[in-house]
Amino acid sequence: MVFPILLIAVAAYLLGSIPTGFLLFRFFRHEDIRQAGSGNIGATNVLRSGGKSMGAATFIADMLKGSASVALGALLGGLLLPHWPPRDAESLAALIAVLGHVFPVWLNFRGGKGVATGFGVFLVAAPWAALAAISVFAVVLAISRYVSLASIVGAASFPVFAYFFNRMQGGGDRPYFFIAVQVAVALMIILKHHQNIGRLLKGTESRLGKKRSA
Repeated sequence: MVFPILLIAVAAYLLGSIPTGFLLFRFFRHEDIRQAGSGNIGATNVLRSGGKSMGAATFIADMLKGSASVALGALLGGLLLPHWPPRDAESLAALIAVLGHVFPVWLNFRGGKGVATGFGVFLVAAPWAALAAISVFAVVLAISRYVSLASIVGAASFPVFAYFFNRMQGGGDRPYFFIAVQVAVALMIILKHHQNIGRLLKGTESRLGKKRSA
């Protein structure tokens, strides 16, 4: 049982740790995104430093690698751990994929903030909650123009939506590991925004459309 779990974790980590923003910026701009803007490899800094198309491509690629990680985790779990709850395999892959994005081995464990990858993993594992959370993100962003604030509020809302939709569907059995992963990923995303939170409180955070990254 240990080997299949390790296999799922390693596969999810390697997929999640692909530094898509770094690779896109290097390929199209021949520059290191870590030397531009805030130095973050995520979609927001790529957007501000490389333009809307590259930012959108980074977000989509980060989202897809998260979704692929969970899909692969579910497949491996079904094949190698037939008596393991499917939700647990998905949850393990989701958590490790986001950790891979935030702490990629290829870039000395200095990655992004996990927003797009977090959305991607839960788009497969909890699609309705993920869509509701990204809707909150979009509304907060449209009103405030702060990507960081939208990311924080969207991440915080996800476990709430997941609980709500679970109750709507009759509650069923409560997958405690899955619930723990939801909360852990949301907290990870929020904590990765600690510098942004400080700037928001001071009123010095940059709004969308300005050079400095959120």
